[in-house]
Amino acid sequence: MDEPTPEQYQPPLRWYSHAWRMALCVAISLSVWLPIAKTQIDRHPILFTLDVGLGVLSYVLVFWRRRWPYPIAVLLGALTVFSGIAAGPATLAAVSLAVHRRLVPIVVVGLVGIVAGQGYYDIQPMANQDPIWLTLAFGVVVTVATMGWGMYIGSRRELMWTLENRAIRAEAEQELRSEQARGTERSRIAREMHDVLAHRISQISMHAGALAYRSDLDADSLRAGVGEIHDHAIEALTDLRGVLGVLRDEDGRLTHQPQPTYCDLPDLVAEAHQLGMHVEFDDLLEGRTPPDAVGRTLYRIVQEGLTNARKHAPGALVTVEISGDPDRGVDVVMRNPLGFGRTLAPTSGLGLVGLSERTLLRGGRLEHRREGSAFVLHAWIPWAP
Repeated sequence: MDEPTPEQYQPPLRWYSHAWRMALCVAISLSVWLPIAKTQIDRHPILFTLDVGLGVLSYVLVFWRRRWPYPIAVLLGALTVFSGIAAGPATLAAVSLAVHRRLVPIVVVGLVGIVAGQGYYDIQPMANQDPIWLTLAFGVVVTVATMGWGMYIGSRRELMWTLENRAIRAEAEQELRSEQARGTERSRIAREMHDVLAHRISQISMHAGALAYRSDLDADSLRAGVGEIHDHAIEALTDLRGVLGVLRDEDGRLTHQPQPTYCDLPDLVAEAHQLGMHVEFDDLLEGRTPPDAVGRTLYRIVQEGLTNARKHAPGALVTVEISGDPDRGVDVVMRNPLGFGRTLAPTSGLGLVGLSERTLLRGGRLEHRREGSAFVLHAWIPWAP
């Protein structure tokens, strides 16, 4: 974070802020001017007039100390040579300048104040003349204390401004991280619901469609077909409850059943065979089992590929080939002929989008393309979880 400027961390002045500052200026002015005021009136009316006139002018000029801190501080410091009343505004302007903590202006204004204070002591009719070294030492001490107080105020204001802005930035960053976490969680749940439910619902749709076209079924066969649809609906409901468990489980895991992994792929292919699909599953991993996190992604890719093939190319041959090793990662290639006509099942196009997001989160990549009359889905995933 860049260093703030004095204009950024200086607080705005309200009426009460001006009031107590002016009251303090008046107290300083009176403490300097009152001891010689009577003498000025009686013996040196010119000095009295000059002192009061320059003092009034100094109280006007001091209101521009924040706009032009350096010139105002130098000018008011110089006016104290002839005006003790100007001592209050000059002190306030010097403190306001020291808040900026710039060495050269502070030194210049301090020297002007010391010289002007000594000149005022020499010019004005003092009852008792102290040694010059004593008055000079007193002026140095007062000037150093004034500048030190101003520098302390500036440091404290900057520190408070920095802490406040850090707190605001931290709160904003925390809100951004929370929003990103919520978005990531919503995307994860959406992918999970699509991958699980689309597979089950497509099974129900295909069975219902087959029963609608079969007019030669007897009551027992029809009852058996409806029973299969009922079973798939129960499985879909069970999967839905498992996915919704993510919304309540603090660990982000399914609460009703474990997530499928690479070892569940043969069961997925067998289930597809039972549904009448023609699937050739070629496992070239040679007995090597990838980590569970990688296996879950592989399972979802194959599941979505089978669902899409069942929707768009029912009855066509689907080939699934999985190959790789810990050094090269895992390649999944699924191929099926392009379907004819439009599918009756509703499609959203979100399945491949969700698979792409899932694969990217795992550090891999996914692409789909047409090769002649075939649709090819190709994914690569690193072996490391």
